[in-house]
Amino acid sequence: MDVFRNWLSIPVAAVTLLGMNCGAWAQDSSEDLAKKLSNPIASLISVPFQFNYDSGYGPNDGEKYYVNVQPVIPFTLNENWNVISRTILPIAWQDDIAGPSGDQFGLGDITQSLFFSPKKPTASGIIWGVGPVFLLPTATDDLLGGEKWGAGPTAVVLKQDGPWTIGALTNHIWSFAGDDDREDINATFLQPFISYTTPKAWTFALNTESTYNWETEDWSVPINFVVSKLVKVNKQPIQLSAGVRYWADSPDNGPDGFGARLAITFLFPK
Repeated sequence: MDVFRNWLSIPVAAVTLLGMNCGAWAQDSSEDLAKKLSNPIASLISVPFQFNYDSGYGPNDGEKYYVNVQPVIPFTLNENWNVISRTILPIAWQDDIAGPSGDQFGLGDITQSLFFSPKKPTASGIIWGVGPVFLLPTATDDLLGGEKWGAGPTAVVLKQDGPWTIGALTNHIWSFAGDDDREDINATFLQPFISYTTPKAWTFALNTESTYNWETEDWSVPINFVVSKLVKVNKQPIQLSAGVRYWADSPDNGPDGFGARLAITFLFPK
């Protein structure tokens, strides 16, 4: 189930390699950049490092610390369309996740999404994107991943009105290859979200990162509240975030109670 939870829910590229300069950054105010970060498919290169903590796993009250490295890179297809690459690479340390299973440290499974999105919103201001999502069995320990290859569709829709952003992101992944002894993957991910950005580039966000496992008929429903502030360090835009999570529902062997999230996001406006 940890593989599913890491789906979203965003390595720092050098600015010179990306062919960008500080003059390009000045085109957007801090408030504008903060609002773009609330849009999962904005035309903005961002590289978040998201630190998470959860506990209460199974009968031994196991705990897990993990970092999601989540680069988001848009590419121009033509004058009307972009494709946005969103990658999630989890790095985890966990202890007694599956009963008295000891501790593990290493990489989890990578989730790769590609969204094809119009460059301009619709006449009513709707921003949307659709495409494929892939699950790659890159875990370095069998308790850090599902040991399955997976694929399916993904979509996002949102609207930004003044300081508000409201929308939802979803995907569904089926496994199609991998270790026959491991449980098949057949899971739906749902992430409705709402955020408010102030003129001073503070963002207050509420979302869920819910997963329904069709194999076990279990829900995992963490509710996240995160506060973020966009700053510039030597002209480099960076967003700092901190938040709490409450597990409204989870499987018997899943986390419970409260968790925590810290994040730092490096921005490279196009």
